[in-house]
Amino acid sequence: MEVSLKHRRVSSFRIVLYLVLVMAMLLSACTPASPTAEAPAQEAAPAATEAPKAEEAAPAAAPTEAPVAETDPMMTAFGVQLPADAVPYDEQISHEGCSNTANATTVDFMVAVYQRYCTGDSSFSLALVDLDKDFNVIPMAAESWEASDDGLTWTFHLRPGMIWSDDTPVTANDWVQTYRYAADPEHAWDFSWFYSGVIKNWDEAIAGEVPLEELGVVAVDDLTLQITTYSPFPPLPGMMHFAWPLQAKALAEHGPYYNSDPATSVSSGRFVLVTLEPGKKIVLDANEKYKGPYPPYLKRRELIYMSPDTFFAAFQKGEIDSVGYEALSPADLDLVMADPVLSKNYFRHFGDFRTDYLLFDTFNPPFNDLNVRKAFAHAVDRESIVTNVMGEIKGSPAYSFLMPGFPSSDVKGELHEYQMYDCELANQYLTDAGFPGGEGFAPLELWLRNESPAMSAVFQAVAASISECLNVKIEVSNKDNKVYNDAMNAKPTTLTFGAVSYGMDYLDPTNMLGIFKFGGRHSWKNDEFDALISEATPLVSDPAKRDQMFRDAEKILVDDVGGIFIDHRWQGVLYQPYYMGDGFRVPDSNGIAAPHWGNDWVIGTAYIAKH
Repeated sequence: MEVSLKHRRVSSFRIVLYLVLVMAMLLSACTPASPTAEAPAQEAAPAATEAPKAEEAAPAAAPTEAPVAETDPMMTAFGVQLPADAVPYDEQISHEGCSNTANATTVDFMVAVYQRYCTGDSSFSLALVDLDKDFNVIPMAAESWEASDDGLTWTFHLRPGMIWSDDTPVTANDWVQTYRYAADPEHAWDFSWFYSGVIKNWDEAIAGEVPLEELGVVAVDDLTLQITTYSPFPPLPGMMHFAWPLQAKALAEHGPYYNSDPATSVSSGRFVLVTLEPGKKIVLDANEKYKGPYPPYLKRRELIYMSPDTFFAAFQKGEIDSVGYEALSPADLDLVMADPVLSKNYFRHFGDFRTDYLLFDTFNPPFNDLNVRKAFAHAVDRESIVTNVMGEIKGSPAYSFLMPGFPSSDVKGELHEYQMYDCELANQYLTDAGFPGGEGFAPLELWLRNESPAMSAVFQAVAASISECLNVKIEVSNKDNKVYNDAMNAKPTTLTFGAVSYGMDYLDPTNMLGIFKFGGRHSWKNDEFDALISEATPLVSDPAKRDQMFRDAEKILVDDVGGIFIDHRWQGVLYQPYYMGDGFRVPDSNGIAAPHWGNDWVIGTAYIAKH
């Protein structure tokens, strides 16, 4: 599954073979087996009870010695020698572009997912687990874990010796108080749906029906955390990649936004907050009391606010050290690929298997009519949009939700017919809905969720394709994150027609397909789809049956047009030639070098080389 700058497409067969193995490893939470060519397509292994030992699976061990005095200019604050090609420690300062919107209020995932500053989730605490570059679940704050015999309770054993920057020990109670806060109905967490139906009593706590003390997250002792689920849930360890704790003490004393002020901020992660000036800059210094894996080489990170459409220009001037794919237009990418230096420093990868799609309120006109939804689905010329607007290095046409290569995805194109571009067929469906030639169809507004200029252009092209084919009027409006999310998540929704993207939270079909279950973030309901997802999710005894159930569910989703799927995003990062580190430069077992989704640990490998 090698991805190179010369070859812009990846063999679907090799992708699927690779992801088959990944799914088995992620669900098992065991030390991964070596890939074999004979692996059955899309089978998932039964969940195991043992987690990999930290010394076998963690990318690196924490330093055991106390930080040494800074006498050697090539020695970090953790007593670690910098690589031979690095600049001195005092010059180990990274510069990063930041484009958070004005409504950002927190650095913490468990406070507000869609209102975070651009500091990175692992800067101030470590999640229970992380992922390696082959998507295997590896120890992070938890050094091991196991499931009970009935599969309902997972026990996580925390790494001893971790402390917060105020010298308070990190304990299991930090996670308990964090999850109680997240489940508090008064909090109204914007990601509360994530644990719905998973953590025992989560739904009841969110609804205010049980006290928070009855939530299925408990501390057995200071270093032992237990999480109980409603039913056996094999992907649970992978979900704990998002388990970044708040400090229980600071949460009680200062409230959930304590990390938004350097005076009250505390950290058990790799960095501490020095400066927070929203709209200007954020400064993070290495946390010299950090006791986890991969202590950072970087002495300081400076996050500079700027508009995404200026990132590449700032990069060219040497003002920032990296640019994500989303801030690069097709013209920018053409320039990058034509440049012998830049092309060697652009790394493409799967990212989080993200799909862009259109959503709608199917309970009210006009999209309560399946004929209207089918008309719109067949009116999108995906091939042309990807080729001419998005660029093939950034995406591929989508006719279904799961990106080819993701477990249970359609790699053979069997679902293409349900949403393929066919303007004549689209008009027939619109006529059947009572709007021949678009006559009498009310104008629509397509909402975007704070999209970059490059992705805005893609959705503008989508709207134009539908309008031209069906003779309907569509205005595109790019909204602030909070405005969009509030409308999408309202019950009933106030969002009639929108464009959005979604990528995995853990590598299992129940995560991706599960967001379309009724009661989640979409105003679409199909009882057969819901039943298939609910039955397949806990099934571990029959991997082939589980896989087929997810495939059947996606067919229903595509045919009933729960969403109109536009493209699957290839992701990538462009680095300055001097921005180095194994996590950024060393390829995985399939030749992909870029940091992968879930690789929070790679920031610990980053350093500035001589240039």
